[in-house]
Formats: sequence, structure tokens, C-alpha cells
Amino acid sequence: MMTNSSPRILGIGGGTRPGSSAERYLQLALSAAEKAGATTTFLGAHSLRLPLYEPSAAADGAAQQLVEELRRADGIIIASPGYHGTVSGFMKNALDYAEETRSDKRPYFSERAVGCMAVAGGWQAAVGTMASLREIVHALRGWPTPMGVAINIAEAPLDPAGTCQSTSVIQQIQLMASQVVEFANLSTHRQL
Repeated sequence: MMTNSSPRILGIGGGTRPGSSAERYLQLALSAAEKAGATTTFLGAHSLRLPLYEPSAAADGAAQQLVEELRRADGIIIASPGYHGTVSGFMKNALDYAEETRSDKRPYFSERAVGCMAVAGGWQAAVGTMASLREIVHALRGWPTPMGVAINIAEAPLDPAGTCQSTSVIQQIQLMASQVVEFANLSTHRQL
């Protein structure tokens, strides 16, 4: 049985500062996912101010919202700033909450495509962060999309309105987002 409903894509990302470059690039990716036919949910700085993850503590408030959105998602897009060559502690903590789904029928990021975006002030940090994100997604049983987007904000700045000035980066974001939506559609139809 197939359905005409659009896939649900969850965007998780940014830094501790609302409106960070990572958060704004994530919003561009979610806009591209919507143009590809998805319904999107954005969880940025305000939604990810979570207590340090403790396996024995019950998730509540914003943490519970994150866990529930992870459960509902057909695909995920993660955007992390590059902090000292890897994902920020802020983002790692948010991703650690996926552990709350460990006993679900579809645990962690199982059966979901995950688009990875790394945003940093130089190529070394952007590429290192991208590698870390892909490893985390694999550890959480997700499928990283073939296209991941490493962004050096020194070469691809955003203007004050949040518009990316790099055609190449925009194309990469659009391709990555369309892969998340395409794989989400395939996975959703396979499960029905």
C-alpha cells in the first residue's frame, strides 16, 4: 500500500547562538527539502538547549520534543558548526538523545537517510566535522547521503538576509536535501 503523504524531514542544527551560520544553512537545506516535496521540522538553538544527556534520566520538555521528532522523521538533516575539528558539544549532546529510541521498532536513525552539513571558518575544520558527523550517523544506524556539504564560511558567506553567495554551495545543499527526500520516499514506501 502506497501513500501520497510527503516525507517528514527533521532538521537539527546550529550552535548555541540563534541565527548562527550553521542554523541558517540548515534552513536553506530544509527549504530545498520542501521544494523536493517534504514536510519539514526545524530544531535549532532555542530547541536544542538541553541538559547533558544522562541515560538514566527521563527526557522531558525540549528533550522529549527532540526525541518525538526523531521518532516521526522519515529523514534527517544535521548541520553542525566545526569546533576544533569536530562537531560542537552542543550538537553532540543533542544527537546523544537518540539513545532514547534504542528500544523502538525503528531505533536511533535506522532506515533513514541523513544529510550531513558541516559549517566552519576553514576547510580543515569543515572537513573534519563532516567526517565526524558521518561516523556519528553510522553509529546511530543511519544512512548518510552520498552528498554531504562541508562549508567554509570564509569562501561561502551568507548575506544579512541569509542568502548564500556561492552557487556551488547552493547546488550541493539542494542535491543533499533532494537525496534525503528521495531516500525517505523509498524507505517510507518500502515499509508500507
